Parts: sequence; structure tokens; C-alpha cells
Amino acid sequence: MVNYKQEQLDHSFAALAAPTRRAMVARLARGEATVGDLAAPHAMSLPAVSKHLKVLERAGLVARRKDGRIHHCRLEPAPLRDAVAWIESHQRFWEARLDALDDYLKSTKPKEDDHGTGKSDDSRD
Repeated sequence: MVNYKQEQLDHSFAALAAPTRRAMVARLARGEATVGDLAAPHAMSLPAVSKHLKVLERAGLVARRKDGRIHHCRLEPAPLRDAVAWIESHQRFWEARLDALDDYLKSTKPKEDDHGTGKSDDSRD
């Protein structure tokens, strides 16, 4: 299995745990936005929005640049790609395990007789 930077993944998943931050990431996936743009759909103060953005910045998911008093934010996709790669590797592992379990269960399933009861003629009363 690929060796991922565990700490980076921890920060990415922790940052994405909050619905507000996921909404901000989704908005930034469409392009750069100001802090005000990111705050608009949420019923919270600008300082609260700024705290969410700081979590995303510490996780490396968002970069911010200042233009006078206006803060512009953009998505940094690399940590998201790493998280997706980690998820996909686990998905492949578990799909293979579940496929193997399915094959095993199919191979051990009792054969049904002609009447669809699963019992042979010898077991009738």
C-alpha cells in the first residue's frame, strides 16, 4: 500500500468533517472567492467564517491572498487528491474482500431441489 503522510491526511479529514468547511471547499472548487463570498450562504459572523478558513488553511486545502482589505481564497487541490487516493486504496481493498466473501457464500449455499425448498426428497416427513 502507498505510504501517505498520515498527519496531512488527519488534517484534511478533520478539516472536511464540518459541513460549513465542506461547503466552502465546494464553493472554492468553482473558483477563487473572497471571504465575504464564502460567508454569504452561512448564518455566521465574518470572524466565525475566518476561523473555518484558518482550519482549511492549516490543512493545506485553502490558500489566501490579501488585496488591500479584501482576502481572496483559492482551493489547493493536492491534499484532496491525497485523501481521494487513500480512500480509493481502501475501497479497492474492501471491494476485493467483499467479493471474496460473496464468492465463498455462493460456494457454500445449499443446493435447491426441484421444488425450490432446499431440502432433498429424503428429508420429507
